[in-house]
Amino acid sequence: MAYKSILTVLTDDKDVAPVLDAVAPFAAAAEAHLDVLCLGIDRTQTGYYFAGATTLMHDETLAQAQAEATRIEQAARTHLAQSDISWGVEALVAQSASVTPVVARRARFADLVMLPKPYGADLPSDAPVMVESAMFQGNAPVIVLADEKPVSLTPRKIVVAWNESNEAMTAIRRAMPMLVGADLVNICIIAPERHGSETTDPGAELSRMLSRHGVTCEVSLLPQTLPRVSEVLKRHIADQDADLLVMGAYGHSRFREAILGGATRNMLEHCTVPVLMAH
Repeated sequence: MAYKSILTVLTDDKDVAPVLDAVAPFAAAAEAHLDVLCLGIDRTQTGYYFAGATTLMHDETLAQAQAEATRIEQAARTHLAQSDISWGVEALVAQSASVTPVVARRARFADLVMLPKPYGADLPSDAPVMVESAMFQGNAPVIVLADEKPVSLTPRKIVVAWNESNEAMTAIRRAMPMLVGADLVNICIIAPERHGSETTDPGAELSRMLSRHGVTCEVSLLPQTLPRVSEVLKRHIADQDADLLVMGAYGHSRFREAILGGATRNMLEHCTVPVLMAH
C-alpha cells in the first residue's frame, strides 16, 4: 500500500517550520495529499470558584486556545503556500479531554501520521496524546520525527525491531513502502531465545517474506547486554548508522490503551532517528 493520505497535527506555532519542512518533502516524494490539523487545546481544569468564575475562566481559556489555533493555521498556510504538493489545513479548538477523538477520527482516514517527538522538557503533559490517539484509537501508523535525521520515503538503511509480536508485524506491514525503497533492512532480534520461535533460524521467516517484496535483508541477533532492551536497540541503531527504526508500539494496559509502555516511551524520548510505529 502506498502512502497517499498523510496527516500531521500541530499544537504549537514553534513546531510549524520544523515539522512541515520534514513532512512536506516526504509527501511530495510519495505524491501524497498532506492534511495539517492545527489544534488549540483548552487545558482548563474545572474546579470550585466563586459564582460565575468558572464560566469566565472557561471563556478566557477558550479564547486563548482559539487564538493559538489561528496562529498555527496562519503559519502553516504561509509555510505551505509555495509548496507544489496537495495540502489542506484545518484549525480546531478542543479541550484536553476531547483531544483523543478529534485526532483519532482524522488519523483513521490517513495512511500515515507524522508527528513531532512527544517528550521533552518544554512540552506539555498531554503532548503524547497525539501519538497515542493516532495509533491506539485511530489505528494508524505513526512516524515520530527526529531532530537529528530527516525522514525519507527511501531511507538508506532501516532497522526493524523484531520480537514476533503482532504489534511488530503490524508495523512492518505498514512500513512496507519504505522497506521496499531502502537499500538495506536490518532485522534486529534482541535475546532471541525469549521469543519462542518455532524455527531454529530466528528472523528467517520474516526475511523470506520481505525478500519476496524485493527487500534486501540481513538479520542481527543481539544479546541483552544492557538493562533495557531499548538501550541495546539504540546502540544497535547507532552502530548501523540507520536512518529509520520500525517497531511495534505497546500500551501499559489493554483496557485503557492510552499510555505508551515503558520500552516504547524510552525509545521515543532518546532515539536519534525517525521511528515508525504501529499497534
